[in-house]
Amino acid sequence: MAHSINNAILVVLLALSLVLCFSPATAAASVLYPQFYDFSCPQANDIVKSVVSQAVARDPRMAASLLRLHFHDCFVKGCDGSILLDSSGTITSEKRSVPNRDSARGFEVIDEIKSAVEKACPQTVSCADILALAARDSTVLTGGPSWDVPLGRRDSLGASLSGSNQNIPAPNNTFQTILTKFKLKGLDIVDFVALSGSHTIGNARCTSFRQRLYNNTGNGQPDFKLEQSYATQLRAKCPRTGSDQNLFAMDPGSPTKFDNGYYKNLIALKGLLSSDEILYTQNQETYDLVKHYAENQDGFFKQFAKSMIKMGNITPLTGNHGEIRKICRRINT
Repeated sequence: MAHSINNAILVVLLALSLVLCFSPATAAASVLYPQFYDFSCPQANDIVKSVVSQAVARDPRMAASLLRLHFHDCFVKGCDGSILLDSSGTITSEKRSVPNRDSARGFEVIDEIKSAVEKACPQTVSCADILALAARDSTVLTGGPSWDVPLGRRDSLGASLSGSNQNIPAPNNTFQTILTKFKLKGLDIVDFVALSGSHTIGNARCTSFRQRLYNNTGNGQPDFKLEQSYATQLRAKCPRTGSDQNLFAMDPGSPTKFDNGYYKNLIALKGLLSSDEILYTQNQETYDLVKHYAENQDGFFKQFAKSMIKMGNITPLTGNHGEIRKICRRINT
């Protein structure tokens, strides 16, 4: 009898320890998991999806913008919501960096999501997690793959303007520079090619690829690896000077549909950005991956989902680090 009672006590203690281990309040540091808010804010996923759906219905470009925000957040200080912070007395906003200035957008949508989530579950869901969920939902809404988003990130108490300027891959970076930026974040060459496929939706500004049209290597010559009739079309709206903010679809064939058209464009030498085209022209391994994804959309989708989960796990703040911001644009007072 005593033996049975002892066994029963052990079972209860084991069950209790499992509950404690997997409750958001005591989640082990650096462990993210999709069920993080199942008890503390079960509505979180649905709220994010609803607001993102409405935003994309109003403005189809918003899907690409929200996806990009998550990228630009994770490449600076990890996935910690630092990109959302406005400048204040102690913070210089990442929104002012070269990669973000005049191009990062979607902040009002994140504000709208945060406001709705705060009403449902005050100070429970982080802005960093909202970015990760919004990126997934934007991908799905435009026809791309879905994945279970690991959750449990907390929000940073600061931003890094220098990190934003230095760490985010730039359209005119060399192949090796971009690959190094990925590797420094724990991402490999496969992630580099798969995540670049997000350029199947969205736009780029004239200023981000102008040098390819007129002065690719500083010798006054265009980039002859760019298909020339396509280059002529681009020059019509992207002159040598001015028109910096003119927008061009990165995948003109299906600019608001998440598909593998991006890779087909690269093979046709119609990759808009230099950082895109080099995947096909400068490295055998990336060349092979581009060909594979162009021929196999399912393969691209599966790898994109894996790489997004991997990127979303770049040095998150967890446990007692950081905070859960009430308003994503500023730290709590």
